[in-house]
Amino acid sequence: MKFAGQVVWITGASSGIGEASALAFAREGARLVLSSRRPAELERVRRTCARPDDHFVLPLDLAQSGNFPALVAEVLARCGRIDVLVNNGGVSQRALAMDATETVERALMEVDYFGPVALTKAVLPAMRARHAGHIVVVSSVMGYLGTPGRSTYAAAKHALHGYFDSLRAEIWREGIRVTIVCPGYVNTAISEHAVGPRGEQHGRTDGTHRTGITPEKCAAAIVRGVARGREEVFVGGWEVAGIYVKRLAPWLLSRIVRRMRFSGAERGEAR
Repeated sequence: MKFAGQVVWITGASSGIGEASALAFAREGARLVLSSRRPAELERVRRTCARPDDHFVLPLDLAQSGNFPALVAEVLARCGRIDVLVNNGGVSQRALAMDATETVERALMEVDYFGPVALTKAVLPAMRARHAGHIVVVSSVMGYLGTPGRSTYAAAKHALHGYFDSLRAEIWREGIRVTIVCPGYVNTAISEHAVGPRGEQHGRTDGTHRTGITPEKCAAAIVRGVARGREEVFVGGWEVAGIYVKRLAPWLLSRIVRRMRFSGAERGEAR
């Protein structure tokens, strides 16, 4: 098993990619720390995993970074170390840039960018002390490009790439790896829970997500990429090609994106 005996901490583990990743890492022998804001759902996931008694639930709100040092201390007290941190938790967006309120934009950045950064910084001292560890960031195709209705979400994902690329360059000599995962459309409830201009929930699953890859396929790519020490993992359908078009012919991607329409009645998103 690829992660036998390793402690893997997963945020956003109560559903979607996080839940599928928990099941996949457990099958590979990992001991899991499962975090999100929904303890009852985390317990359901824990019981579903292989060897459920090896794992434990640790509720966490990414918007409450002041609690992170105490949570890290609890994990270390119970597990002795943290081998892999999977920063998966987050929230998506459905709002035109001019309509989104500043309050909602700041809240999105708090959860999607500042939260993962703060948790990583809380975990890093223990990894540095052991000269070993792996930081995983579940970003998005939106970390490379932006489309209508996703301005703040795309900004947060772009910011994650800049931060964790820099962090990777700083800590590789200490035996700590960083992997950034960029899913495309995944059939999860992320669009249902996405926030609108004033923070209201989108409330439905977009067609692009209903036809997206399964969370299990995404999780398998994450586990495989982490095991191989990959710096980046791209997983999804045709939309992942946008990353390569952005690199090779940005003008062409710009023309494609301009043709995409966004309205309150018709919305779609990568990841």
